[in-house]
Amino acid sequence: MSAEAQPTPLDSINAAAEQVRQQLQLKAFDAEGVAHLANFIQAQRGQLGAAERSGVTMALGCFLGQCLVHTYRGEWGTGKDGSTGVGLAGRFFFNPFHLVDAQLNEGESASVAAFFASVPKRLQAPPAVRKGWIS
Repeated sequence: MSAEAQPTPLDSINAAAEQVRQQLQLKAFDAEGVAHLANFIQAQRGQLGAAERSGVTMALGCFLGQCLVHTYRGEWGTGKDGSTGVGLAGRFFFNPFHLVDAQLNEGESASVAAFFASVPKRLQAPPAVRKGWIS
């Protein structure tokens, strides 16, 4: 009797991201895919019912996260608050599910494409210097 390997959370994320890529007919997990994702989110605003919103947010967030992983060499992980997201350069942690939800709520002012385009500048910025206590 062979033991079947149980899927890991990362397997589930990868599968959901790939499913979104295929359903939206996108070539890759890249900036072009994120631009299409942002347009798709805009089209869905106001049309998603409460029952389906959570699942859609999760699936689209998986795709956005995979784009961060593939394009900016990120890594899926768990944040200090226990949330799932993508770490970049050992300095940043982004929650792609929150980013998708924000665009669904706020529209283009919270565009996932604008966020994605801002990542290189964030990565180039020097780390914030911690200020010492005034004595």
